[in-house]
Amino acid sequence: MNCDHNLFLALNFDGGPFMDRLMLTVSGTAMWLPLYALILWLVWRRGGWRNVVVFTLLMVAALVLSDMVSGIFKHNGVLGDLMPGFEPRWRPMFTPSLEGLDIAPDSLRALRMAGTPGDWTVHVPVEAVSGRYGTVSAHAATIVALAVLSASVIRRRWFTWLMVLCTLVICYSRIYLGKHFPMDLVWGTLVGIILGWAAFWAYRKFTDRRTVK
Repeated sequence: MNCDHNLFLALNFDGGPFMDRLMLTVSGTAMWLPLYALILWLVWRRGGWRNVVVFTLLMVAALVLSDMVSGIFKHNGVLGDLMPGFEPRWRPMFTPSLEGLDIAPDSLRALRMAGTPGDWTVHVPVEAVSGRYGTVSAHAATIVALAVLSASVIRRRWFTWLMVLCTLVICYSRIYLGKHFPMDLVWGTLVGIILGWAAFWAYRKFTDRRTVK
């Protein structure tokens, strides 16, 4: 078992029903709507409505592209056929070696989907059982792209630390739920950094540079 597997097992644990529900909520979308509203308000305060429109368009583009690029490596989404020879990496919850089982990942997935009880090594809340492949993490790619773009535009230390905290919480929730290995999140982070900086570069091109200095 490699270091990535060992680190995942060290971070994944059964925190009980409350922790399960919390991590499922953190990993969802609704909880973060106030954050999006805060970001747009701060952009408005810094540059006005024109900058908000430009920022929103670029933010949506960065998030959509982050999800699409991540899907390339999992053979799903619009760009899923771009790398037909690439072998996707199964999610931790469907990785038999972590459970000491000599079965196919699809067989373990069937057991998980059926809610089969057992002394499982990997803790996975029932509601989190979905998908097949984990690399690259779209959650990591999208939140990092948003963090890089928004922190670069808003340029407030407290806000930058807020985005770092949100990013860490969301990424950890994916490990807790058995969705991703740590390296899945690292690759997603790299995708997010590239697309976030590209979006910020475009933002500077389309807005008055005096508002982002």
